[in-house]
Amino acid sequence: MDTSDIRIVLVEPSHPGNIGAVARAMKNMGLERLVLVNPRQFPHSEATARASGADDVLASARVVATVQEALAGCGFIVATTSRPRDQYFRVADVRDAAERVLQEARRAPAAVLFGSERAGLSNEQLEAAHLLIQIPASEAYQSLNLAMAVQIVAYELFRARGGVQIDTAPAAGPLADPVEMERLFEHLAQVLEEIDFRDRTQGGTHLMGRLRRLFQRAALDRNEVNILRGILTAIQSRRRRAGDGTERE
Repeated sequence: MDTSDIRIVLVEPSHPGNIGAVARAMKNMGLERLVLVNPRQFPHSEATARASGADDVLASARVVATVQEALAGCGFIVATTSRPRDQYFRVADVRDAAERVLQEARRAPAAVLFGSERAGLSNEQLEAAHLLIQIPASEAYQSLNLAMAVQIVAYELFRARGGVQIDTAPAAGPLADPVEMERLFEHLAQVLEEIDFRDRTQGGTHLMGRLRRLFQRAALDRNEVNILRGILTAIQSRRRRAGDGTERE
């Protein structure tokens, strides 16, 4: 399994030492691709010191401004969380998630998202994820250091890569990337507006969020996204013809 197909993405890390420790954890477990989203301090001497021999991982780390840039070209995306989330997010044990990441990385790059040390990942940053990971810990103290969390996930990826046979054959096509999914959601919102399908919840703001999570749980491939957008386009075309007074079949 080519580990270059798996990205470790740190979102707004605040401490350069943690970045170095993450690089070390990655190299221990055979991972190479580190992406930093808007780090507070990088490069930094403390990151180099804490990397302790993983200088090559740090040197090749890519720094980007947004989560969307970090995930460009990715198919399957998992995100880590330390607190309960909306019930419509699918949550998996870290060991099961690692096997799924390896499986999906066979057909398109996969990514694991880690949030900042203080705030973790926001709900908005989680929207691109197909799956959430929660790492079990003692109820008395559940807070994990960023590098510790990466080490645990990296270990499970290493373990699954070497000791678990995955028999499920990959699908014919790669998963849709975040840009393609966003275009689908924009198209869907436009059609819902055109057919006057309104959010009936009290606040009137939850419908698209739930639809987003529904489709992310489905882990759509590019062909499936194209099919859905084709259906949406056909609906729009049909409505335009009806509005012009053209007789329908």
